Amino acid sequence: MKKTLLTLVMATLTGIVYGQTDTIFTNNEKIACVVKEITTDAVKYAFVGEELNNSIYKNAVHKIVFKNGRIQTFTEATSFKNVNSVNDYDNVTITQVEYEIKGLFKLGDASSKAKGTTVLSNQERVKERAYRKLKIQAAIQGGNIIYLTNQRTEGNKFGSEYQSGSSTETNLTGIVYSNRLPSYDNFVKLVKTNTSYPAIQESKLYSSSSDLEQQVISKQFSINSIVNENGLIIINGQLEGVTKYSKFRVVSFTTNEFNIFYEDKSTVYNLKIKL
Repeated sequence: MKKTLLTLVMATLTGIVYGQTDTIFTNNEKIACVVKEITTDAVKYAFVGEELNNSIYKNAVHKIVFKNGRIQTFTEATSFKNVNSVNDYDNVTITQVEYEIKGLFKLGDASSKAKGTTVLSNQERVKERAYRKLKIQAAIQGGNIIYLTNQRTEGNKFGSEYQSGSSTETNLTGIVYSNRLPSYDNFVKLVKTNTSYPAIQESKLYSSSSDLEQQVISKQFSINSIVNENGLIIINGQLEGVTKYSKFRVVSFTTNEFNIFYEDKSTVYNLKIKL
């Protein structure tokens, strides 16, 4: 009875606190605060009872519920599409505008290369293959946006009596970001004290491959510890058949499964683990 009463009191107090303040809804949390200013690229606010101003990029803000009940949404955060699995790679956004990645979470690097088979190869199709491979890499890492840092395309070069020809080629490099990270606390609650799970599907992309490879597998995945590294869920564990790597990042999870990412030299992997 006392426990129930205490829970009701805490819930009521929480509702009062949020009702008397502005609330910023970000990609990962709710911030009870006093909104001071909304600029072209950021929201400035102060925590309740404090004078120090903080700021958060609008890319990371979904909406603000003001204490008077007014709701303001932000198209910057809602413009990104969800990448719920590796097969959602078409939802990955590629940008060269630095502003669009402000406030997002950096996941890792990505690069791709595509080359025509002959000097008559279609340059645009080769370029499309390179972009597609870059998107697949981002989806494998759990990202939904790539900041393109370099793009180099060379056209077909016809040979001569003294020089051999070469086909068109595109090289891309970028940084993978996500506007949302899986919750560390919720994942820890989900796995509880269990330490061994079956890995049931493997998705991988070789640097030399032209497409994603997927296959059903039957391997054991063991968890030694789970660590929160700047918002990223890192599992120290062991995957059956893989001896060189013991560090895996959780890219997504549901109540029935979770996916992990790791990289072996120039090959990126995404494994589905059944709960």
